[in-house]
Amino acid sequence: MALKTTKKLRALTAAALSAAMLVSFAACGTSDATDKDSGASKTTTAGYDVSSVKKDAELATLVEGNTVKDGELSVGMELSYAPAEFLAEDGKTPTGYDVDISKAIGNVLGLKTKIVSSMFDTIVPSVGSKYDLGITAMTITKERMDSVDFVSYYRAGSTWTVQKGNPKKVDTSDLCGNKIAVQTGTVQEDEANKIAKQCETDGKKDAEVASYKRQAEAATAVATDKADVFYADSPVAGYAISQTDGQLEALGKDVGVVKEGIAIQKNNTKMATAVQKAVQKLMDDGTYMKILKHWGVESGALDKAEINPTDLD
Repeated sequence: MALKTTKKLRALTAAALSAAMLVSFAACGTSDATDKDSGASKTTTAGYDVSSVKKDAELATLVEGNTVKDGELSVGMELSYAPAEFLAEDGKTPTGYDVDISKAIGNVLGLKTKIVSSMFDTIVPSVGSKYDLGITAMTITKERMDSVDFVSYYRAGSTWTVQKGNPKKVDTSDLCGNKIAVQTGTVQEDEANKIAKQCETDGKKDAEVASYKRQAEAATAVATDKADVFYADSPVAGYAISQTDGQLEALGKDVGVVKEGIAIQKNNTKMATAVQKAVQKLMDDGTYMKILKHWGVESGALDKAEINPTDLD
């Protein structure tokens, strides 16, 4: 890559991925709406207004005295996962479709929703003690279901992302010799590690897995030549691409579309039932779809919320 191009990329990245932008990266699908007149894209950062969502008295009884703090629904989130959950321009206000869904669930259950900023890999161990729910674009896996229960609420795939034009000629069918950027604790990290192990078994060049605490850091690594390819949930990758002024692009089609879930304390039957019924209510009355459309991620919508679904894809 020419020096001029590299400087331009770094300048764009420094601007686009600094402070508010770093925390506004990350999720599953793009949240951009196209301006038909200019061809430019306008990024949504203001949440969908769920103030009209009313309390369901029957469901509210299920959670009375059953939360970490009475009257409050605390939700653990990794707030660098736009458009699912990230910080608005002020650098302190949580926003995104997971935030809106969390607030709507709280309204249905008659609780005030409190978003708790957390690192992704600490959320599952903290559900039921530090906060009531984990809502953070989390893929439902059998391994995670050993620790928590889930209510399904979305579907997303995984996307490989490279620099525009794929100057390093990354080939997803053979990633040996490449440096793969992922977020710690994600299913993409697990898959990248399997790829690296297979390269070693086959006696090929090593595939290096660079694991970052935040999705934004992983995306930035590719934009700044510190990694060759970024692997993340499709909305996260789509949003990251939209925020780098065309410096990143998706490589191939989305793969491995799977269900994502709301993590709930294991065997807390009342809470799981309350959350499942609350989410289903939001699906049935149209609020859920309005939230997803607001963020441009309706392609991952489900029509049925289930506790610990057995069909994970």
